[in-house]
Amino acid sequence: MSSVLGVVAKQLKSHPALIPLFIFIGGGATMSAMYLARLALKNPETARICVWDHKNNPEPWSNLDPKHQYKMFTVNMDYSTLKKDRPDF
Repeated sequence: MSSVLGVVAKQLKSHPALIPLFIFIGGGATMSAMYLARLALKNPETARICVWDHKNNPEPWSNLDPKHQYKMFTVNMDYSTLKKDRPDF
């Protein structure tokens, strides 16, 4: 692996115009990996009620709390005032 990094470093020294390309590609890859991690850890279907465990919780969508904000961005929405609009099973 160090030989690959050495070749990349040598190319960047000889062609400094490639540096922004590596920065933006690396930043984009990092942000997309962070977004996928956020989806896996913070989404209500996965994190709070553990969809990955179908043996102990076969219907996890029944346990969603309407007061929990799970969207990344909302406009003019106060989740604390919402009432439960579905029956308990």
